[in-house]
Amino acid sequence: MSKKTVVIGASTKPDRYAYKATVALLERHHDTVPVGIREGEINGTKILTGKPEVKEVDTVTLYVGPQNQPEWYNYIIELKPKRVIFNPGTENPEFVSLLQKNNIEALEACTLVLLSIGNY
Repeated sequence: MSKKTVVIGASTKPDRYAYKATVALLERHHDTVPVGIREGEINGTKILTGKPEVKEVDTVTLYVGPQNQPEWYNYIIELKPKRVIFNPGTENPEFVSLLQKNNIEALEACTLVLLSIGNY
């Protein structure tokens, strides 16, 4: 089953985990919306900039460090995802608390690992 996923912190650099996760999500046929600070493409999928409107979001996967997350709080909450995945290095207790208050699951995990073990 496809889970619409917004990748926050998407990059065109193949060595970045956000890039690798986007590729892995696309390969597994998840509806993937990469959002980054610079335009570009990942495997033919356009990286959107700003805070684009996205409907029916299942998952937001974060690749933005905690120091840069506050500007994303309202946007992510307004997307109304079922869950937000905090990838290694993005852990943020303040944001986790905000998400929980909005009935959004906060998961500290690695998107790539979840995909590789079939647990996404």
